Parts: sequence; structure tokens; C-alpha cells
Amino acid sequence: MDLGIKGRRALVCASSKGLGRACAAALAAEGVHVTMTARGADVLAKAAADIRKASPGVTITEVAGDITTPAGREAALKACPDPDILVNNAGGPPPGDFRNWTRDDWIKAIDANMLTPIELIKATVDGMMARKFGRIVNITSAAVKAPIEVLGLSNGARAGLTGFVAGIARKTVISNVTINGLLPGPFDTDRLRGPVVKMEAEKRGISVDEMLAERAKLNPAGRFGDPEEFGYACAFLCGAKAGFITGQNILLDGGAFPGTL
Repeated sequence: MDLGIKGRRALVCASSKGLGRACAAALAAEGVHVTMTARGADVLAKAAADIRKASPGVTITEVAGDITTPAGREAALKACPDPDILVNNAGGPPPGDFRNWTRDDWIKAIDANMLTPIELIKATVDGMMARKFGRIVNITSAAVKAPIEVLGLSNGARAGLTGFVAGIARKTVISNVTINGLLPGPFDTDRLRGPVVKMEAEKRGISVDEMLAERAKLNPAGRFGDPEEFGYACAFLCGAKAGFITGQNILLDGGAFPGTL
């Protein structure tokens, strides 16, 4: 299926690995020129080189920096000042007990997972509307629909972003600019082996690999998601024919969430 976005320009945040990288690769495969950001310059350079090799017909630009800071956003937007596609992504805050979180902890989480996407939308959406094409995808979390108790910082910040987008997505679509959320469940990425799983594995006295094997079997799909699957979903939402989808939060979790809405 030709998504009709060949030659478009995309800014994909936190794209040196995991789901962000998968989105960058899928867009590049569709002929999109991609600007990739990440904090780790070496890992980012390797990811960019791999995508260039896989999609030699497009321009891949890498910008090392922290997208959650004003300087990081300025550098990314300088490299890609008028993107047609924006994929917002940033690592989530650490797990813990809400009783131990300070105001600074909350501000840091909100800065990274709510205000950073809003600032990038603010910087790019008017240009998209003027050009009558724009696709904004926010990578949030399945926890937006089914909160995870130890991830309260993430639950709160990402739910705040979701609420904000629900309003503006109905204002931009008349100019062919859509804004949607992709909500990942368990995908086979480094984050899957992060602090939450390690804490639970230690509590139960088993290895992280044993814990993950149990979790995979419990998913209705009997496995974890492949990041490539996530990338394809993102590319579809960014396609020219996806202009009637806006303000939606699409769950990719193998059927783990048991609800109908």
C-alpha cells in the first residue's frame, strides 16, 4: 500500500532505539526524509546509518540532544524547521510510591511526557495547517487506558497530554492536520527489561528472563510486540489516506486490555 507520503519530512523524537527507531525506519521506507533525535550520539549515529542503508533514497539527519530540554528542541527544530510529520516520544519517568515523589519529580515527568510534546506541537502545527498537511503522532503508553500503579508519574503526565490533544485535534483536522496517540503495551524493547520488571523479579526471587517469559505467555497473543509492528502502525497514521483519523488513542497491546472502548 502506497501511503502517499514519499518526499515528506518527519521529525521523530527519541529514535535511536526501540519504538522511536521503528517509527523512523518505517517512515524512511515510505520515502520520508527523517530527522532523528536522541541523547546518545553513538547509538543514534548507528541507528541512522542502518536506516540510511535500508532506505538509500531518503535523507536521514541525526540530532544528538535531549528533546525534553529547550536546547534539545531548538536543535531538532533547526535541523527540521517545517516537518510534515511529527512523532513525539520520550522515555518515561521511574517507578515508585507516590508518597516519595516530590514536586520536582512531578515537574520533571510533566516536562518530559506532557509539556515537551505540547511545545513541539506548538512549534510545528501552524506550518502544517498552512501547508494543508500534517500528521502528529504521540507515543504514550497503554497505561493511559489501564494505569499501572507504580508508574503514577507516567500515568499522570501522559494522561494530561492525552486530554490536551483531545481538544486541539478537533481544531486542526479541518486543515488536514491530524493528531493521534499510539499506546504501546509490552513490546520487545530495552524498556521492557526496565526497573518495573527488575523490581518484580527481585521480589519474587526469579530472573528477569523468567519473569518476561511468564508475561509473554499471559498476553492473549502469547508474545510481546515486535517494534517493527509498531513502526508500521505509526507510518499508516502518518499516511495521506489517514486524514479522517484524529484525536484517537490506538492501543497496541496484543489484546491485553479487556475492555471494548
